[in-house]
Amino acid sequence: MPGPMSKANGHVLVDSELRALARSGAIRAGTPIARSSYQPASLDLRLGSRALRIRAGFLPGRTPLSERLAELATSEVSLEGAGAVLERGLIYLVQLEEELALPPDVSARFNPRSTTGRCDLFTRVLVDGHARFDEAPPGWRGRPWIEIAPLSFPTRLRRGDRLCQVRLARGAAALTRAELRERYAREPLCFLSHGSGQRTLPLDQVRIDEQGALLLHVGLADRSPCAWRANSTSGVLEFAKPGAHARADFWEAVHASNGHCILDPGRFYILASRERLRIPPDLCAEMLPVDVGVGELRNNYAGFFDNGFGWETDARGRARPRGTPAVLEVRAHDMPFLVEDGQAFCRLRFFRTARRPERIYGEGRARGAASYRGQDLTLARAFRA
Repeated sequence: MPGPMSKANGHVLVDSELRALARSGAIRAGTPIARSSYQPASLDLRLGSRALRIRAGFLPGRTPLSERLAELATSEVSLEGAGAVLERGLIYLVQLEEELALPPDVSARFNPRSTTGRCDLFTRVLVDGHARFDEAPPGWRGRPWIEIAPLSFPTRLRRGDRLCQVRLARGAAALTRAELRERYAREPLCFLSHGSGQRTLPLDQVRIDEQGALLLHVGLADRSPCAWRANSTSGVLEFAKPGAHARADFWEAVHASNGHCILDPGRFYILASRERLRIPPDLCAEMLPVDVGVGELRNNYAGFFDNGFGWETDARGRARPRGTPAVLEVRAHDMPFLVEDGQAFCRLRFFRTARRPERIYGEGRARGAASYRGQDLTLARAFRA
C-alpha cells in the first residue's frame, strides 16, 4: 500500500486527527463524544434536545439564523427521554450537540449517515452566516443546525441520535483525473460480479470525468428483488432501534422485467450499484449528484464512503480483488421513469488522507454487524432482513 501523501496536496482528516482536534477544543460538546462516533475519516454528530417545526427551509446567509427562526418556527417538540415523532412531510430544525471552532486552515463538509438516507429522511446542515448547505468555511465557529424532513415515514427521533457526519479537510483534498487514473492502474477500485466471485473492472472500461469523478451504474440484473420501494404507511419508524420493524411493513419488493423497472413519481427506492467498490485505507470517497442529463431523479441522500469501505485482505495482508456495492437512494420526480440495468447513475469522487486511520471502515466487527460492510441491496438497520 502507498505511504502517506503530502499534506501540501490537501487531505481529509482521519480519526486520530479528529480526536486531536477534540482534545484541543476545536470540537466539543456538553456531553462526552463516544469513541464509536469517530469514523475513519468522519465524525458522527448528535441531535440536541429540541426540534423546531418550521414553515420553510432557508439558508442563513446575510440574515442571522435566529431572525429566520423567529419568522418561520411554528412549534417545538422535545427530543428528551422517549423522544418525539417527526411527522411525514413537515420540516424541522434541530441544533446539534457538537460545537465547532475550526482552525483557520480547516474547512468542514457535512453529509447524512447511511441509515438516515435509507430511512428517507431528507437532511441538510446549516451553519450561521454561511449561505451554503452542508459546509462550513475555514475558521467557522458555532453549533450547526440540521434540517430534517421525513419524506416516507413518520419517524421517532431522540436526543443523541446520529443523523449526520462531518468531514474536516485541509486544502484541496480531491484527486484529479490524472491522479485517479494513475492510482486505478496500480490498484483497481471497481469490480463486477462474475459467477460465484468477482472480476476486476479494467481501467479501459472505467469512465473518469474531467473533475476526476468515476462513473457508477445501477445494477438490476441478477438481483431479486432488484430494488425496494417505500410503502405509503402511517406506521412510525423507530430510527434508533435495530431490527425494530418487519421489512414488509414498510417496503415493497421491485423486480426487473427484461432488465429494467419503472420508478413511480414521488416514490422512494433503494437500489444498488452494478460496480462493487473498494476504497483503499488512504482514500475516502463521496458520491456526487446525478447529472440531470441522465434522468429526472434525486439520488444519493447519503453518499460518503470512509477509508476501507469494501476493503478486505487475505491472511498475508494483501488486498483481495473484490469490493462492495454502493446502495443508491432514489426518488423519481415528476413522471414515471424507466431505469435499465447498467444505466449511468451517479459519480464517485475520491479524496486523499494524510495517513491510514487507526481503524478502517468496519474493522474489528463481524461482517455486516454495526456497519454496511457486507451490504448488497441492504435496508436500514431498523428493518429485519
